[in-house]
Amino acid sequence: MTSPTPDALLGPADIRELAAALGVRPTKQRGQNFVIDANTVRRIVRTADVRPEDVVVEVGPGLGSLTLALLEVADRVVAVEIDDVLAGALPATIAARMPERAGRFTLVHSDAMQVGAGDLPDDPPPTALVANLPYNVAVPVLLHMLDTFPSIERTLVMVQAEVADRLAAPPGSKVYGVPSVKANWYADVRRAGSIGRTVFWPAPNVDSGLVSLVRRAEPVKTSASKREVFAVVDAAFAQRRKTLRAALSGWAGSAPAAEAALVAAGVSPQARGESLTVEEFARIAENKE
Repeated sequence: MTSPTPDALLGPADIRELAAALGVRPTKQRGQNFVIDANTVRRIVRTADVRPEDVVVEVGPGLGSLTLALLEVADRVVAVEIDDVLAGALPATIAARMPERAGRFTLVHSDAMQVGAGDLPDDPPPTALVANLPYNVAVPVLLHMLDTFPSIERTLVMVQAEVADRLAAPPGSKVYGVPSVKANWYADVRRAGSIGRTVFWPAPNVDSGLVSLVRRAEPVKTSASKREVFAVVDAAFAQRRKTLRAALSGWAGSAPAAEAALVAAGVSPQARGESLTVEEFARIAENKE
């Protein structure tokens, strides 16, 4: 592989020049905050354990800061961008700054929440997901991508620190909830670092966190479907202060039916959702009458 030139990555002045030339103003509506620090994007690539054989999917590449750092290491990069102007400009940025790798880059102009299995190149299929996810859609986009592309083995996302804490929270913690359980359905999840505000333009009002997700070698063993298990999770946390007997009464049809399912699953009817593992939620789903 030919080594890219040292100045191939985008710095603060490059980002502002590109944005000015394109008439781009980062919008809160799409949660856009562009990374302007080359050391940060290289750190993200290292933390993501991107390998020379990887096909990496990036969601929301923006002006291309992280895209270029991924192209330094990965075999291929597939970027999914919804913004018309950004999607139109990114291939030219790659060609200008890293021409020797431009043939390894593919742009998919689409909403990541609408991307299906047939929308990304599948020969070879994606093996990793690395993204600076827009704060307002981070969790649904992450879960959609993990569900739609089972070939993705390793994921590293940069999200709002509070969201990072929720995704990586263990059972029993105050911030453990729906994102924690659903992410655990697919992967082993952990906090992988913090990112300060000053590496972004515009600087957000909150800090960011890195979350690593490594797909489970063994799926959750259950006869219930993902949809059935997630229905239990949603019901349990919709009224998280209530006992599971009460919180799951609507899901089960009545409080006694909820209690029967809980007892059959080996879960106390007096427990609360925040204390349960994804495997316990699956057992409850299996025992619905």
